[in-house]
Amino acid sequence: MSGTLGRRLLPLPLVLLGTSALVFLLPRASGLDTTRTVLRARIADSVPDPAVTERVTRELGLDGPLWQQYLLWLGSVLRGDLGLSFSTRTAVAPQLVAALGVSALVTAAALLLAGLVGIPAGVAAARRPGGPVDRTVTTLSVLGAAVPEFILAPLLVLVFAVALPLLPAAGWGTPAAAVLPVVTLALFPAALAAQLTRAETADVLGALHVRAARARGFTERRLLWVHAARRSLTSVTALSGTFFAGLLGGSVVVEVVFAVPGLGRLLYDAVLAQDLPTVQGGLLVLVTIAVLVTIVTELGQLAIDPVARRAAR
Repeated sequence: MSGTLGRRLLPLPLVLLGTSALVFLLPRASGLDTTRTVLRARIADSVPDPAVTERVTRELGLDGPLWQQYLLWLGSVLRGDLGLSFSTRTAVAPQLVAALGVSALVTAAALLLAGLVGIPAGVAAARRPGGPVDRTVTTLSVLGAAVPEFILAPLLVLVFAVALPLLPAAGWGTPAAAVLPVVTLALFPAALAAQLTRAETADVLGALHVRAARARGFTERRLLWVHAARRSLTSVTALSGTFFAGLLGGSVVVEVVFAVPGLGRLLYDAVLAQDLPTVQGGLLVLVTIAVLVTIVTELGQLAIDPVARRAAR
């Protein structure tokens, strides 16, 4: 396992270095004038004085060659300094840490809910293929996977916050306020987890070694949960890692609709305000987390599945 971990971590510095270069070059490639963006955030004059523009350019280190600008920026990033927000004039790093904590909490709760609902539903559907439970789970999972978040979120607000005023429509800070965002994010991964678990479990239940175990007197419960369900956890583990990284940065709609102060909402506001340091810092954090989550997920798969562990040696 240690050798596998070393092989997975070996390309990590190069991946992060390439990502940092892309994040740095993104505003340049889009044609964004960094100096004018800073000045628009500081003063109301749309045509600033040339002397002021030149002074701000020197302050930001934008008067040197591009490679020098990149090295200066990368050095600051490695020290944990992501610069000052153009909008709030405060350090970007603490804002990202606070927003990331909120997004991670919502995402983890959504994936936990998806697993608690999707995995048992998939296992129950696989017990009697073609039966009433199987048809119900299949129908609901297809519907759950088909409904996008930008439709589900307003529907949940209309039902549970307006028609049945049981939950707050927006906000953050209380357990009740987290219910609707978590449910919205959990629907799609729960539907896919149910489909994947059902397919994997049904496949294992029909395997030769399971039929042999059944002939030796193993109970259906043991066959179902020890042999079949454990096999399906490998695929679900891979799915959960992918979804955690994706939901962490892709929950913009949910965080905007429900006024959740997470990373998606922070990046959304930063893009609208052309807040370059916040956008660059947020993208860098998201890519780093995605790479690390992918590695951790792969190691989790190897720990669960001995076949995959032997193949990785």
